[in-house]
Amino acid sequence: MLLGLIAAEHAKSRKTYGSPRLHAVLKRQGIRCGHNRVARLMRLHGIVARRKRRYYPRTTQRQAGVIPAPNRLNQNFSASAPNRKWVSDFTYIETAEGWLYLAVVLDLFSRRVIGWAMSAKMDTQLVVSALEMALLGRRPPAGLLHHSDQGSQYTSAAYLNCLNTALAELSMSGAGNCYDNAVMESFFSTLKTECVTGVFLTHAQARTIIFEYMEVWYNRQRLHSTLGYRSPVDFELGLTL
Repeated sequence: MLLGLIAAEHAKSRKTYGSPRLHAVLKRQGIRCGHNRVARLMRLHGIVARRKRRYYPRTTQRQAGVIPAPNRLNQNFSASAPNRKWVSDFTYIETAEGWLYLAVVLDLFSRRVIGWAMSAKMDTQLVVSALEMALLGRRPPAGLLHHSDQGSQYTSAAYLNCLNTALAELSMSGAGNCYDNAVMESFFSTLKTECVTGVFLTHAQARTIIFEYMEVWYNRQRLHSTLGYRSPVDFELGLTL
């Protein structure tokens, strides 16, 4: 019985959960068993978590003459409440119709995806749309710290105007330093391990699958070790195991 539950939950997780997360899932369901037992059954029956793919970020150069904001975040990725610290970036998604670009805004308190946009164009409107979604949905107080890289999209007048209107404080990574936005890079690595497992046939297919991954699975169901094995939504609601 226990083995069947482990196998079923492993399949539900897109074969990405290892023994710690699967043990947390079973605990939520009221099933009493030790982590070591779960790990042993997985090992004996060849149930293995998919390995996280290394993510190689690509950046764009800021426009000539633009002075980037200082790195106020300074790799301090903890936040005491929602809407205190946001991080933003975009990535490339391969499809048979050409590249699709995905821009994302994360809240560092819960690691929740709070804004996103997809486009066939790697332009300023892509990142502005993701930011506008986050601002409209969250309505953060003045003083929000927003962190991004120094790329031309994030140093554009349109993007900075949105942040200034929201009375946000700006922070930017050092030139070419991906560690300054490590949580965002980790999210994209997770997405490309768990969701982007090959080349999508069309932009429409990619949009549908990535939307479902972020809004249904990642935000509401996927257990995060840094959140005490809770989903971002449950963590924000204060729900515990």
